[in-house]
Amino acid sequence: MTNQKRFENWEYPKIEEGKLTKYNWVVQNKDGLELGFATDIGAFSYINAKYGVAIEDEVQIGSHCSIYSVSTIDNKQGKVTLKKNCKIGSHSTILPGVTIGKNSIVGAHSLVTDDIPDDVVAFGVPAKVIRELNE
Repeated sequence: MTNQKRFENWEYPKIEEGKLTKYNWVVQNKDGLELGFATDIGAFSYINAKYGVAIEDEVQIGSHCSIYSVSTIDNKQGKVTLKKNCKIGSHSTILPGVTIGKNSIVGAHSLVTDDIPDDVVAFGVPAKVIRELNE
């Protein structure tokens, strides 16, 4: 459920290649970024969308996060997908080819190397599912 009050005046941010947005986060390869409605990306986060990054509606990303669709260390590449209403804790890193499931929560300072299913809490280095979310 969208926090109506918080996002009632939400607008798509202006994104320029390699430049900080007014919210102080940056995107490289911006043509590969799909940004949903009512997203919240924290300051000093970095997104490399060379092979695609899809951020669906109502996703929250904490400050100082890194999202990579390509790795210069091992040449791994692949689209990153953050499903609707997932939340990524600050200082977390998401590696290429990973999908974070709908409504899932990734704890702060996590390294996400594999997919996280819908409706769970996951955290750690590497991130592991800790429990399911209960309705």
